[in-house]
Amino acid sequence: MRTYLANLLTWSTLINLVDILVVWYVIYRLIMLVRGTKAVQLLKGVFVIAAIKIISWFLQLKTVGYLTDLVITWSVPALVIIFQPEIRRGLEHLGRGSLIFRSNNNQHEAETRMVKELDKAIQYMSKRRIGALITIQKNTGLEDYIETGIPLDADISGELLINIFIPNTPLHDGAVIIRNNRIAVAAAYLPLSDSNLIPKELGTRHRAAVGISEVTDALTIVVSEETGEVTITNNNNLIRNLTREDYMKFLTAQLVPKEEAPNPNPVVSFFSRLFSQRKKKEGKQ
Repeated sequence: MRTYLANLLTWSTLINLVDILVVWYVIYRLIMLVRGTKAVQLLKGVFVIAAIKIISWFLQLKTVGYLTDLVITWSVPALVIIFQPEIRRGLEHLGRGSLIFRSNNNQHEAETRMVKELDKAIQYMSKRRIGALITIQKNTGLEDYIETGIPLDADISGELLINIFIPNTPLHDGAVIIRNNRIAVAAAYLPLSDSNLIPKELGTRHRAAVGISEVTDALTIVVSEETGEVTITNNNNLIRNLTREDYMKFLTAQLVPKEEAPNPNPVVSFFSRLFSQRKKKEGKQ
């Protein structure tokens, strides 16, 4: 048993394990980048073609296999063109170092400020019964819905949010989408929910808020134009009639990470520990 374990725990085995972990981590990050985008539907098509290829090989369907090979051959350059927005976004993340290092402290400060600015806007609009619909992207991408809005790419401020939703202005009709602690777009269209569980007295804004929560993990804030009531939807849950204390607790819990020392990426941590242990062993020898 000891000999078996000794042969198993070799440097070559560890390198192979690291190789597998890195590949799986890259695949995981790619999946996270394309979630909530049109690329998901395209990936389903790729999996269907791969399944047809496997079946044709197993059943010896030569013609089907030949046609599938042609599709796969020509699909490589086509996929690069189709996935260009997702590839560009991934390279931007890599260039900013977000795939390698994450600073929880910086994120904590930015999202704490975002919650404060949201509170300022919500309080103003709720008292004056100004209707508002604000969606905050979390893990699932919202690219399909961002494309329907008017680009802003602006810092989050209570004054800007208030000004966007002032009635009879060009941007007030639709949703504001916040991504990466910035206002990405205004006047965006969100999918309307067909759920019969939504109370009849709630209007289009609330149905849109529930609709986006059904297909993504986004958090959406609704201010009612009729009553000034503040509602939040998240993970297909409709939370109504929130007080300031209620929604501040909820937003802080959902959006603001705990303040910690900067943590390296798990892959980097694994490499660091692995090489440090190897150096210790070499030093003892």
